[in-house]
Amino acid sequence: MSESAFHLHMRLDHVGVITIDVPGEKMNTLKAEFVPQIKAVLDDARSHQDLAGLVLISGKPDNFVAGADISMIASCKTAEEAEALAKQGQDVMAMIAALPFPVVAAIHGACLGGGLELALACDARICSLDDKTRLGLPEVQLGLLPGSGGTQRLPRLIGVQQALPLILTGKQLRAKQALKLGIVDDAVPQSILLETAIARVHKGKGARRELSRRDRLLQGPIARQVLFSLAQRQTHSKTQGNYPAADRILEVVRIGLEQGSSAGHEAEARAFGQLAMTPESAALRSLFFASTALKKDSMASVEPQALKQIGVLGGGLMGGGIASVTALKAGLPVRIKDINLVGVNHALQYSWDLLSNKVKRRQLKAAERQQQMARISGGNDYQGFSQRDLVIEAVFEDLALKQQMVSEIESHCQPHTIFASNTSSLPIADIAAHAQRPENIIGLHYFSPVDKMPLVEVIPHANTSAQTLANTVQLARQQGKTAVVVADRPGFYVNRILAPYINEAMHCLQEGEPIEHIDRALVKFGFPVGPLQLLDEVGIDVGSKISPILEQAYGSRFSAPNAANAILADGRKGRKNHKGFYLYQRSRWPGKRKADASIYTLLNIKPQAKQSEAQIAERCVLMMLNEAARCLDEAVIRNARDGDIAAVFGIGFPPFLGGPFRYMDQRGIGDIVKALSSLMQQHGERFAPSEALIAMSEQQTNFYTSAQS
Repeated sequence: MSESAFHLHMRLDHVGVITIDVPGEKMNTLKAEFVPQIKAVLDDARSHQDLAGLVLISGKPDNFVAGADISMIASCKTAEEAEALAKQGQDVMAMIAALPFPVVAAIHGACLGGGLELALACDARICSLDDKTRLGLPEVQLGLLPGSGGTQRLPRLIGVQQALPLILTGKQLRAKQALKLGIVDDAVPQSILLETAIARVHKGKGARRELSRRDRLLQGPIARQVLFSLAQRQTHSKTQGNYPAADRILEVVRIGLEQGSSAGHEAEARAFGQLAMTPESAALRSLFFASTALKKDSMASVEPQALKQIGVLGGGLMGGGIASVTALKAGLPVRIKDINLVGVNHALQYSWDLLSNKVKRRQLKAAERQQQMARISGGNDYQGFSQRDLVIEAVFEDLALKQQMVSEIESHCQPHTIFASNTSSLPIADIAAHAQRPENIIGLHYFSPVDKMPLVEVIPHANTSAQTLANTVQLARQQGKTAVVVADRPGFYVNRILAPYINEAMHCLQEGEPIEHIDRALVKFGFPVGPLQLLDEVGIDVGSKISPILEQAYGSRFSAPNAANAILADGRKGRKNHKGFYLYQRSRWPGKRKADASIYTLLNIKPQAKQSEAQIAERCVLMMLNEAARCLDEAVIRNARDGDIAAVFGIGFPPFLGGPFRYMDQRGIGDIVKALSSLMQQHGERFAPSEALIAMSEQQTNFYTSAQS
């Protein structure tokens, strides 16, 4: 029999402390095989005659229970199997909720999904004030809903108006936010967490928390009708109907409120089972497994060495963002060099503003802000650079300038110092061409804004050493980034698949399709913003620098339509100079912006929606898919998994589709080739299906074998 994850310790004051500690795992997750273990530990506790109550606490240093084990759901073959799994979870929670003595959850660290459902089944919850403590129901992010009573208990505890946004978004709360909402009864320093929970047990079972008068009114039929229709409207505008879990959450919460708890639990289990079988949930779970595997992937043949000090060249938006994630997330000292002190001050301001927002939201004390800012310094010379282990270059996209930076770092730093270039398009081999130590040079391509975008492309050139690769990947992970290793080819991976997608949107515009119509088509498909709005965000001038490099490398399929040159020649750079595809004067970004109609005059076109949204989305997306297939075929990315993660995390490819490769597999390679061939007949050679896709279609193979899925 396997070792139990639940251990009971009876105290002299008759309080039983159950420690949850899953053997051999860093995180506590709930598994189906734990049910008899939980029953056994509760029976053991009940056998003590003078039992005053129980405290549930974690034996892990930084998590309570991080959720249910997702692989259990992946192993279910039918909706009935998944429904039975949910019912099993519900039964355990009901058993805890029905105990005749008080049960208190003492929460420190992650308390998510099934972990929060376990805590909600207790009579009271006390959590630590530690920054690691997070509470939430993130199941919707896996295309599911909470299946162990969470959709029923949370609305009853804090009111439906507060509960719905948490269940619909999967938002994670800090201790003070959870206390304010009434999810926890107290938030205390970790050092007194257990004794506070024990004191709460001694108070007895106590009455259930009373909802406010306002929340009770919202449970009434008329107010509830208004609340749910508003929630449905808001949810649909965010999901565009692409995430079925959101609609099922609304339905299940409503059933519980209107028909009672047992009907609600039954509806929850049934919906959980059905959602587990949807392609959307399968795709979202595949992303979860892929990103987890990627974090454990060593990517290099050697172990990384500890990096102690980092340098950043360039104090612009990118330099400031890179310095910020290095100092604030990785906790490493950073020295910034810029040609003038104004640039250094801008970079420092970036971190100061981020920390000040945390101070304003009371997530940080002013003294802690000072401590974190103390890790960042800067100047207009190389003072303080001699001991840097790794220097990230974030200067202009100019090859001669970047080569000069290499030379200067080699003369001012140690022989082991790594030079990482944040270039978006220049070959790393060219940057390293005149280097004395080319083995120390690598690409490290961040996405803007650096503090928000999760992806970084790591680009070794032919002579980059394994040690340089290992150390660079390690730094990216310390910065909180998902690192994907890509080959040193023009455009790398993300920009290479993005360019034809944006170019195709420009072709549609040139043909007279209205700007909003094009963007709406791709938002409806599942992208967070449309391609033209994205170009405004990134900078039309930035995009224009990448296109010629890609056209030179890969041919005419990358040539931008004439409209692009006309827009650029008109001085339109997008958001940064308030002149692009959209108007910026009247409303604040990002709102529902109006297109700048003067573009139509500039391009000499009369805007008229001739194609459907589905046709426009098909054109743009197929250009991206075709290029992604070429990238894999040319080994620009190591495997389909990396390509899917990079597209979802780097450019917002719809997560519910699982990434370009999983989407092509699900749709069928033959269908993709057929659609590309049809578009080639209508619009020309740029749609010619890649040789890789044609071969796969003929051989009837997929990107993912069934074993990998």
